[in-house]
Amino acid sequence: MRMVLVAAGLPFTLGLAAQTFNGLGGIIPDDGSSVDFAIPVNALSGALDTSAFGVEQVCINALHPWVADLEISLVAPDGTMVPLSVSNGGDGNNYTNTCFEQDAAQSIVGAAAPFTGTFRPQGQLGLVNNGQNGNGTWNLHIHDNYAFADAGVLLSWSITFGNDPAGYFALTGSDLPILVINTNGQDIPNDPKIMAEMGIIWNGPGVRNEITDPFNHYEGRIGIELRGASSSSFPKKSFGLETWDIFGNSINVSLFGMPAENDWVLSAGYNDKSLLRNAFTYATSRAVGRYAPRTMHVDVILNGAYIGVYTFCEKIKRDAGRVDIATLQPVDISGDELTGGYIIKVDKVNGAGGDGWTSILPPAFNPGGQDVHIQYEEPAPDEILWQQADYIEAYVDSFETALLSANPADTTTGYPHFIDVTSFADHLLMTELVKNGDGLRISTFYYKDKNSNGGKLKAGPLWDYDISMGNGNYCNIWRVDGWVHRFGEVCGGDGYQVSGWWEKLMNDVHFRHVLRCRWEELKTGPLSLAAINARIDSLSGHLNESQGFNFTVWPILGAYVWPNHYIAADYAGEVDTLRWFLQERWAWLDANLPVTTLPCQQSTIGLEELHTTSSSAHFEADDLVLVTNEQGKGLWVLHDAGGRTLSAPVATLGPGTWRIPLPDLPGGVYLLRNSTTGSSLRVVRPH
Repeated sequence: MRMVLVAAGLPFTLGLAAQTFNGLGGIIPDDGSSVDFAIPVNALSGALDTSAFGVEQVCINALHPWVADLEISLVAPDGTMVPLSVSNGGDGNNYTNTCFEQDAAQSIVGAAAPFTGTFRPQGQLGLVNNGQNGNGTWNLHIHDNYAFADAGVLLSWSITFGNDPAGYFALTGSDLPILVINTNGQDIPNDPKIMAEMGIIWNGPGVRNEITDPFNHYEGRIGIELRGASSSSFPKKSFGLETWDIFGNSINVSLFGMPAENDWVLSAGYNDKSLLRNAFTYATSRAVGRYAPRTMHVDVILNGAYIGVYTFCEKIKRDAGRVDIATLQPVDISGDELTGGYIIKVDKVNGAGGDGWTSILPPAFNPGGQDVHIQYEEPAPDEILWQQADYIEAYVDSFETALLSANPADTTTGYPHFIDVTSFADHLLMTELVKNGDGLRISTFYYKDKNSNGGKLKAGPLWDYDISMGNGNYCNIWRVDGWVHRFGEVCGGDGYQVSGWWEKLMNDVHFRHVLRCRWEELKTGPLSLAAINARIDSLSGHLNESQGFNFTVWPILGAYVWPNHYIAADYAGEVDTLRWFLQERWAWLDANLPVTTLPCQQSTIGLEELHTTSSSAHFEADDLVLVTNEQGKGLWVLHDAGGRTLSAPVATLGPGTWRIPLPDLPGGVYLLRNSTTGSSLRVVRPH
């Protein structure tokens, strides 16, 4: 039996190793700042370790009416930080005689507030037992992550050292690449990036990687910072990386077979217990033919501690291997050079209003609520010139004005003149298929190349799909039915609404035709259930071993983590839930996507330009095109992409299907226009 007497914060031990140090409390600020409550520790002999002597337990008493706002961590004298409890307890209150021990039967993640008793911490308490001298200042670090809502107070806390110290999981080998980062004692801030060292052990596909292997895939400097909005409150953090030289200059490198670049992301995916929602969605988008970031699952060691499975992926960026559009230079302020390339986004607004402009089209289902703000991504807000900013804003305004016009689908004045309609259809299909809770209102990107390179606004790339495929307990995200683009019907009070663009497009019969035709084409290929299941099997199969490592250090399987709705007992159950959701969602989408009365001729008709229900066309032979005319007689004339007339007018006598002879044409894009009715068709002659 051990006995400890404590007075004035100093321990008196009666012949046994256990020593407890008590600290005072104080106000927990509610202004967004964090606070450290210190305990000076002395009189410990020897270094802390996981076998003979080290930290055993931390206990706290705190009053707070909404404990999910609190992030509570232990900070050792050497700077090692261990999350004890981060955003747990929902709207419950108080930590009352709450103790954290690494071998406790219940995790704090799965417990309910008010918290009373002994729990496993959210992080690995044993990480502080790393050979450091325990004498020095220990801190309880508390951050209220929901500012200006609820006040709180720490009444007291204590730390106990003894001969039954906490241990921790140490990675020794993995089927995944092992990525090792050392910040050399520096904290990783939100901004700016700090210089750190990174090494990658990867012996190739299907070959095991051991922690004792040399860094054989990358060894060098990086810049690293925290990244994420709502995810920044999770104990498992996401990071932005740049590959640097020793002077802090960006250097392009090819990692995991991806095109050489310097900007990368380490995505934590803490609340996605399948660990694969982002990777699956991006892979599916690429299979559809739309660029999305390439990914590689990796095991990550940060400053000597294993921190779990991460998705290493490309950052969305203008680059020949990523978003392949022109790079605007400071001298590009007029002519064709001014027209591209731009990346813009609809996202959460950082700072005072964000950097961009307000859409002239309000959200469809909450027109009196918060406006949709469109932000500059590339060029960056601090790099874009006023001429460039004015151009891209005016271009988008013109697109929005076209949506509001009397004939929104006209190819010369309507939305098809401004956007690549098929890219918008693909983006909507992907977002609806996985039912992304943030879809079309947060982390939604668009891009535009120079006019000489096509020049129309395109939707994408896809980004941030962890709250999808049933992984959300609000606004009906968990339901297999319902439309993402009509989010405002369910959650009209949410501060971030879907742009009115999408409802306008869905109200247009011609866009609905494109959408349905794309679905019919893709559902037997990359969006078939067979392809979807094969993709899930491949990704989850690579994680069979490392998912166990991840959930050893983050013991959240079977427990609620915001915003989970479906909670499985194990990893296989999480993957099965995802698979089930996609199967049910696929069937609902197939049954509920709008139907079209026009034939789908994707191979010969540029569907993105099919703007009228009055006519349709397809090739019958090299020199004939069939035109179905429903508006009565008219004169059809063929033009090239530059507007030049290529054929004599061909009259149709009335409603019906007519054969229009064509001259000998090289492969390319042509416009068949009815000079009587004003309707037109974009016809693609295969090369």
